[in-house]
Amino acid sequence: MWRLGFFFHEMGFGLLSIFLPLYLLKIDAANGLFYVGVITAIALFAAIPASFLWGYLCDETRHYKRYILLAFLASAVLLCLFAFTTDIALLIVIYAIMSIFHVAHEAPKNILISELYSHQDWEKNFAFYEGITEVGTLIGLLLGFFASYFGVSAVNTLFLVAGLNFVAFVLSAILVVDPPMIFERRLVSIEKTVDFASHGVFLASRMVDGIGLDEKLKRENVTAFCFGLVLFSLATSILFTPMPVFVNSIAPAGFVFAIYVLNSGGAIGGYALAGKRSQGPTGKAHVAGLVLFRSLLAFVLLAALNLSSFNVLLTTGILVVMGFLFAVFMVTILALSMELIPSGKAGLINVLIGLGGAFGSFIGPFIAQVSGFLQVFVVAGAIFFAAFVFFKIFA
Repeated sequence: MWRLGFFFHEMGFGLLSIFLPLYLLKIDAANGLFYVGVITAIALFAAIPASFLWGYLCDETRHYKRYILLAFLASAVLLCLFAFTTDIALLIVIYAIMSIFHVAHEAPKNILISELYSHQDWEKNFAFYEGITEVGTLIGLLLGFFASYFGVSAVNTLFLVAGLNFVAFVLSAILVVDPPMIFERRLVSIEKTVDFASHGVFLASRMVDGIGLDEKLKRENVTAFCFGLVLFSLATSILFTPMPVFVNSIAPAGFVFAIYVLNSGGAIGGYALAGKRSQGPTGKAHVAGLVLFRSLLAFVLLAALNLSSFNVLLTTGILVVMGFLFAVFMVTILALSMELIPSGKAGLINVLIGLGGAFGSFIGPFIAQVSGFLQVFVVAGAIFFAAFVFFKIFA
């Protein structure tokens, strides 16, 4: 039940994710893509130190609820301010401030899941959380579709998003409770160290007995994991930040939200699979393959530029599959990050994702504005492949 507030929060931001690029394009059609990149990049860069700060503070104080409430209430208030101006400079400032407070809920949410449930249930509960909130995103996209279809004004749409975040604040104030004891992540860290030492002793004993070894003693390459995650986030942001504008250019009027509803539906399917898959052997071995498949799909998008009859259908299909792959990838990454990242640095996962996203959110629209979407798809596909290489090293 404690996840219900997050459900309404993601409903609001699901609507906002597609509404904002189209809103900026409406304010300034000539430079809309450029402003989409600027506002997203500045917001994400502002959120990078904030992510680390909130993660440190919540672990240091061992209070998590207060930061979740701060994120939801601040988002509601700042979105109301958003509705009172069409000045792009002011919108950028407000959105950047909102981003700083918005990420305050990310690290506490991850810690709540890892401390409220045992280690073997982490993937299942991350999948359940992400699936529930993805349903909220899907409903938010449907609200955006109907708002667009019935001609709801931009101001009223922004007030709707603010209202959904206020509902999230109220529900979280009632339902979220800080865990009484914080120890699960420390236990996992101790367990991994003991397992590593035990395996080393086992291999050493085999060598002493003259038995040949067909395996090596190897720790996870955390540096490769971090680089892979930054590159994955960079490629995702390069591809998806300008994507609503690309879809808007090839799809019938008003169908952008409908196509993203299907993308969200693909993600829900991915979270459902990840939740079931977590009951069997899972983990780092699957990550590289997921990233490689995403790289191939980015290159397949090139065909959408050359097809006049089926480009909408092809693009929609690719977005659905990408949503599915992203869901499975994120569940695995979140569970792994709670194992690899020590207590007090829970915000690091959001810093890594935000770092790639910040650069990508500017680079993607810039490339699209200057060179077109063909270069966007090629660059994103190449960076996804580089991320695949790093995750292969990590695994």
